[in-house]
Amino acid sequence: MKITPALILSADLSYASISLALDTVTIATVNNGDMIRMQRLSKVFEQQHPDIKLNWVVLEENVLRQRLTTDIATQGGQFDVLTIGTYETPLWGAKHWLEPMTDLPASYDVEDIFPAVRQGLSVNDTLYALPFYGESTVTYYRTDLFKQAGLTMPMKPTWTQLGEFADKLTDKSKDQYGMCLRGKAGWGENIALLSTMANAFGARWFDEKWQAQLTSPEWTAAADFYVATLKKNGPPGVSSNGFNETLALFNSGKCAIWVDASVAGSFTTDKEQSKVVDSVGFAPAPVEKTDKGSSWLYAWSLAIPATSKHKEAAKAFVVWATSKDYIQLVTDKDGITNVPPGTRKSTYSDAYLKAAPFAAVTLQMMQHADPLHPSMQPVPYSGIQYVTIPEFQAIGTSVGKLFSAALTGQMSVNQALTAAQTSTEREMKRAGYPK
Repeated sequence: MKITPALILSADLSYASISLALDTVTIATVNNGDMIRMQRLSKVFEQQHPDIKLNWVVLEENVLRQRLTTDIATQGGQFDVLTIGTYETPLWGAKHWLEPMTDLPASYDVEDIFPAVRQGLSVNDTLYALPFYGESTVTYYRTDLFKQAGLTMPMKPTWTQLGEFADKLTDKSKDQYGMCLRGKAGWGENIALLSTMANAFGARWFDEKWQAQLTSPEWTAAADFYVATLKKNGPPGVSSNGFNETLALFNSGKCAIWVDASVAGSFTTDKEQSKVVDSVGFAPAPVEKTDKGSSWLYAWSLAIPATSKHKEAAKAFVVWATSKDYIQLVTDKDGITNVPPGTRKSTYSDAYLKAAPFAAVTLQMMQHADPLHPSMQPVPYSGIQYVTIPEFQAIGTSVGKLFSAALTGQMSVNQALTAAQTSTEREMKRAGYPK
């Protein structure tokens, strides 16, 4: 066969049309273990959808939140799939910044998703994101260290009890710290933990008239406990530690007690990541004056911005990554204990509950969390570790920096709380509250 210029041109054109036919879906996600697994397993999706190419942007949590908020608010259109949570989804969905997740295939089984998670991702009963994994708060502890010290973890621990245990379990000569908690500034980092702690102490962010309450006796008691405990029994450099850093410390054997997201259960029991797999205990999130708002409810979820130019392809990926089939894929490839937790009732089968030692307490905490009643006192807002108003992102970030400064000794707890009260009042006044 003679190769002519016309044939070469025709081959080039057909190649170009194949390239043009490929939908490139840009996915922004967080650098947590479950999302890194999703990226690895997404080769299966690309094999099933040869006309779709996935482009990944994987970012640290604070950076991700900042990038996505800027992009969505300015209608930048950089991304086709956003990894967001139960805070952003209802706010952005109400502004029509997100595509509604309607017309899902019957096999997706929306009714299988936990009702509280569905509610957190909906506006007027319409879903605006699909949950990848859900989480609450649990207490992780070292059973071997407790046994050596003659201590027993209560069925329903209080923060005061955990503080007393931490005093007995700290041995800095061995790099062993009694209490590891988030200290990194950020509304989704140290403030997530501090808000639930404050709730447990009976505090609230705002009273019924939207007046900030950060200098209340309850907030003061929680903040005093947080700073004093971490200064005395926490690891060095705690103000730099978010979820991932504290998980690494716990898995390396340096923490006796750690209170954080239930999703870490599979990482603390993974022999490839954790040196303490055989001695990890799981208990409910600590309470204090009350158990209202003492454990958070959150779902890292996948949403499609209204600016996406590849909505159908993006939706195909989102449905795949949050489906029962994906959960089965993780089971087959990485084992049942590594499936994304906290989203579907069907995940909590007898086999999973038996295989995953953290599953029962995760389920208990997920069912206990009530975002509509986050405080012992009446409040005008929903949300447990955050307040579901657009202004909270700026408020939480600002207050988080002040608590980080209190941990490093740059200011006292009272100075941090006073400054937090002032900055929150200023932000709320600027936004026109009470509305």
